[in-house]
Amino acid sequence: MRGDPLVIVGDCMLDVDVEGTATRLSPEAPVPVVDAQRVWHRPGGAGLAAMLAARGEPDVVLVTALADDEDGRRLRGLLERAGVAVVSLPLKGTTVCKTRIRAVGQSMLRLDHGDGTAADDELPAQVARVLHQARAICVADYGRGVTAHAGIRGILGDVAARVPVVWDPHPRGAPPVPGCRLVTPNEAEAQGRSAETMREQWQADAVCVTLGSRGAMVATEDDGTVLVAVPSTVMAASGRSDTCGAGDRFAVAATLALADGHAVVPAVTAAVEAAGRFVAAGGAVGVSSPAECGGYRGAAGEATAVIGDVTEIRDRLRSRGGRLVATGGCFDLLHTGHVRLLHQARQLGDALVVLVNSDSSVRALKGPDRPVMADVDRARVLAALACVDAVVIFDESSPEQQLERLRPDVWVKGGDYTEADLPEAAVVRRHGGEVVLLPTVAGYSSSNLIAAMRS
Repeated sequence: MRGDPLVIVGDCMLDVDVEGTATRLSPEAPVPVVDAQRVWHRPGGAGLAAMLAARGEPDVVLVTALADDEDGRRLRGLLERAGVAVVSLPLKGTTVCKTRIRAVGQSMLRLDHGDGTAADDELPAQVARVLHQARAICVADYGRGVTAHAGIRGILGDVAARVPVVWDPHPRGAPPVPGCRLVTPNEAEAQGRSAETMREQWQADAVCVTLGSRGAMVATEDDGTVLVAVPSTVMAASGRSDTCGAGDRFAVAATLALADGHAVVPAVTAAVEAAGRFVAAGGAVGVSSPAECGGYRGAAGEATAVIGDVTEIRDRLRSRGGRLVATGGCFDLLHTGHVRLLHQARQLGDALVVLVNSDSSVRALKGPDRPVMADVDRARVLAALACVDAVVIFDESSPEQQLERLRPDVWVKGGDYTEADLPEAAVVRRHGGEVVLLPTVAGYSSSNLIAAMRS
């Protein structure tokens, strides 16, 4: 972490999105049966805000409360994989998990479990240090105690005098500390109050009431009250109505703009556009674990994402029967040689899993100036290929540990290797699998392409 991170403060939860089809009613009750086809796990609440910030910001720290339970550990892993440094308070109770079930884009049901709230213990020294070092702070309050912590509130009140603090409030949360640069309630949270009334109540520099597709109403001491509309180009591009996460996207974009020195109204203008584009792109459903990309393709070619760790992927794919094929590598700049190898590998079985070296693993193998593409992006590009059924990112220099659990029927590598070069080959053969070396395409090399671009 550098000395001036962007800091997100707030309550975190695990969100699960289930997408499927509903073509029949249950025989037990007059309710639809959803045949699940895709499942995504992602951080929610302040965790989503942190992930969104980390997409364009190199140094993001999340101050939150996490439980040491299965969902809490998964949540921490998703955040750290996305490049978010997590500084945590203890959580009383269990991790809050929200499962949203949709059929053909239509929301059918939401299931909530978990009762966790932030413990009001003594504030860890690392939390205080991070808050004092921040170049800007985005507070994403979800009413579970982080923003009510006396120690955090005291520091936020002090820090707000020198760096931008943007506060996205919650009806069950603590009120914003005085001196916030911007407070961003939505229309329902405003409860009929004007932006100017809330600005005076909260002693904030500015208050912006977000209005969904109508934009935002912002009140400042200097500019009065201004309506910021959603750009027409964004409105025209939007064919979706899932606004889950739009408030987090708005608050993060406003925080970044203020941190870069913009005044409040231009920052809100940028945030309105960013939130509009976020909704047009599918909202929070599009934010998923890079280790959980990809899917199983049935006969009709429809993608059904396989999610979870490598063991879950193995079990899901093997439950469908057939031969499981795996391959692995850095895939730092995907090229024709890679694509051809992946297509040929898929033809050797009924499902293909790609094991991708993480950023730290690539640096260890290739040097400090690699990778040129983050593991999140490399995984997403691979997952978009029709021949790929699942993608798993791993941190080790060799995929041996993953293969011990995956146990593929076939392990594929390019023909520029020999089996003696592959320490993982012994793992595959010990579990009854075979190792196949496919010929490479002459003239294609990620390292050579990168060197050519840099020259």
